Amino acid sequence: MNRVLVTGASGLLGTHLTAALLREGRRVRAQVRSPQREADVRAAVRRGGADDAALEVVAAELTTDAGWAAAVAGCEEIHHTASPMIESDDPEQVLVPARDGTVRVLRAARDAGARRVVLTSSFAAIGYTPKPGGEYDESDWTDPDMPGLPLYPRSKVVAERAAWDFIESEGGTTELVVVNPTFILGPTLTASVRSSLALIKAMLDGDMPVVRRQRFGIADVRDVADLHLRAMATPEAAGNRYLALADGPTLTFLELAGILRDRLGPAAERVPTEEAPGPEPARLVIHNDRAREELAWKPRAAETTIIDTAENLRDLGLLR
Repeated sequence: MNRVLVTGASGLLGTHLTAALLREGRRVRAQVRSPQREADVRAAVRRGGADDAALEVVAAELTTDAGWAAAVAGCEEIHHTASPMIESDDPEQVLVPARDGTVRVLRAARDAGARRVVLTSSFAAIGYTPKPGGEYDESDWTDPDMPGLPLYPRSKVVAERAAWDFIESEGGTTELVVVNPTFILGPTLTASVRSSLALIKAMLDGDMPVVRRQRFGIADVRDVADLHLRAMATPEAAGNRYLALADGPTLTFLELAGILRDRLGPAAERVPTEEAPGPEPARLVIHNDRAREELAWKPRAAETTIIDTAENLRDLGLLR
């Protein structure tokens, strides 16, 4: 079978997706930002129960064309999970790399004759513009020009819009499917705390005595990886977006903390018990029916994901 490319292969989702493909017997090419990350990627996929003999690791940056032609060569299937890591308050410094990096990978995929790209976007591209009733599905879009919209959701919607525009106007025969996960949690295959897992660590370590008032959705990283695989394998998925949300309702940070206390007992004695002052979080209902019905996707319960995350951090010695 042809080699599969996974971009952002050293990240929380990228490592799980790479390991899952290798467990299926696929030949995987893993893109990372630096050659120094190869050892970490190989260790992560082995931790995920995969043999890394069929793994090739290549380096390329989303901010430059260098390396992408070689990265996509011979790959009919591309899972694009990478996202530029830029910390700045300057919109141009954040939005331009997010948009251009996504288009750069799609252009390389088209030029290489790739059959399909499955892109990791975010719920941030769907549900950050208030909506009467607070119910969201794949037909919704965050308005990037909404006053006060933070740069992160703005970058996600700008990048995803650019992806669809490119495929429509210049994509050739290359197909696009987009996965829009909510807040990703779940066990890590790396040896360090990455991205969203810092929230659980901060709660358990006692570094977050008060939580902000907000309601949000959770997605298990293992289920998001599985959704990527289903989105790639299902012919009818072409041209669709798929929301990834754990089984169950959305949660507040205080409700998440309560789950940790109820399930972990003394190990969660430092978990916050208070919310910051402010209005009650707005109603938020996120529908994942399309993924369930069209791709036969069956996500884990949110509570399972939360506890598995905490126990994983503990078992890896990553908690204080």
